[in-house]
Amino acid sequence: MAELENGGGGGGGTPYERKSKVVNKAVQDMGMGRYQWELFALCGMGWLADNLWMAALSLVLPRLSTEFGVSETTIRYTTTITFVGLSIGSVGWGIASDIIGRRPAFNATLFLCGAFGLAAAFGPNWPATAALFALMGVGVGGNLPVDGALFLEVLPADRGGLLTLLSAWWPVGQVVAALIAIPLIPGNSCEADLSPCSQTKGVKPCCAPEDNRGWRYFIFSLGVLTLFMFACRFFLFHLYESPKFLLSRGRQSEAVAVVHGIARHNKTHTWLTEEILDAIGGHPGEEDYLGPSATELGRRKLSAFSLEVLRPLFKERLLGITTILLWFIWAAIGMGYPLFNAFLPQYLEHTSTSLPTSATTANEATSEQTVYISFLITSLFGIPGSLLAAYTVGLSHPLLGRKGTMALSTLLSGLFLFLFTLSPSPGYQTFCASVEAFSQNVMYGVLYAYTPEVFPAQGRGTGTGVASLGNRIMGMVAPVVAAAVGELHPVLPILLAGGCYGVAFLAMVALPIETRGRESL
Repeated sequence: MAELENGGGGGGGTPYERKSKVVNKAVQDMGMGRYQWELFALCGMGWLADNLWMAALSLVLPRLSTEFGVSETTIRYTTTITFVGLSIGSVGWGIASDIIGRRPAFNATLFLCGAFGLAAAFGPNWPATAALFALMGVGVGGNLPVDGALFLEVLPADRGGLLTLLSAWWPVGQVVAALIAIPLIPGNSCEADLSPCSQTKGVKPCCAPEDNRGWRYFIFSLGVLTLFMFACRFFLFHLYESPKFLLSRGRQSEAVAVVHGIARHNKTHTWLTEEILDAIGGHPGEEDYLGPSATELGRRKLSAFSLEVLRPLFKERLLGITTILLWFIWAAIGMGYPLFNAFLPQYLEHTSTSLPTSATTANEATSEQTVYISFLITSLFGIPGSLLAAYTVGLSHPLLGRKGTMALSTLLSGLFLFLFTLSPSPGYQTFCASVEAFSQNVMYGVLYAYTPEVFPAQGRGTGTGVASLGNRIMGMVAPVVAAAVGELHPVLPILLAGGCYGVAFLAMVALPIETRGRESL
């Protein structure tokens, strides 16, 4: 008991906070086991689904444009509408997991994503299809915040790097989307320059719905795959509720039972008992025992709109400069990423006909099959980028660190976006897009680690929340910008994306705080 008081449950704070420290100690002493590894895979499905559907949307935009007779610029607003759903899901499910629990939110997100994704395959027109994609986004938007919180709360402290490694599942989603698209879309789609038969009064050649079912087969397959992942979570794995959540709701005996359940699953044991928690003080039902109520959680979320909560982020000059720069970086990347990646298949398919080049006419167009193969190759190069990011987070290189790795990978991402526009050659564009995908995933992986590290504990949630909000808002604006500037010249969105990465690079170089080897405050 003395050990717990000195290193785990003693000290200040409410009984809930002290007991949470004891639960942390119990999980740490149990170590990493089968339960955590299985949960890592299941949480990885959520990260996979996030990019699976974003990649799917970019792959089907040209087919939606052809079938529904919507211009290439207008069809890009589908991405904006989907991002609205993603933003609602990200905030809504994050709050819901604090109120109803991690377990129901964890299961509901993938179910809604799969159900509405499946429904989108039967969209009768563009507005209805876009709305179904937005509802799909409400489900998939909750995967990252809910899955990350649930995994973190049962993860031993010395295995915290696995939270960063979850990001490696993200590019896998894009690879899976490309692998499914290649056999389904090209051979079951109309030519891109055809108009719907409903708009040509049946005059041939035109695009009839029965000749353009490839995108529907593709989206239907992804819906089935997502529901299969939900079934793996719901039927094949016994998910325990987070013990931290149970403690916060005054359900102490259930929290202890969960820790023992995890120990049994791992074929080990735990010393945690209700008697140990009772000895710390506070009892279920007492006001000072309980964690924040649903009303208090709501008040805290609303308080984020108060400037007072930003004060800890500006209490020191260097910290204030870092906060502003970091928010700017997240916003710039939030604009730059979808300007290129959300419309990559369109660029691969059509940009070559508009780029200034001395190439012959035979080389000006890229076959549809080549477009999907190029997209697959690009997606594959993103996976080692995420793995490298997870590795570099733990390095202590005197020249790189967090800042250097982020800045270098961001600079490479922007540079190869500019290089992408210099030639219409399919092989050249695939090479540039692949290097950009690799370096971009390195950047994201390290940035996800650096952001919470640099903020002090009392402002960490607010700092990361504002960064995420700026990123999402720019993600919603990006398709509008792409549609507007794309009408002026098809390569302008790509150049603008490269510019966004360029200014993000400059901001990263200017960051005054390096978190490598520095304890979080």
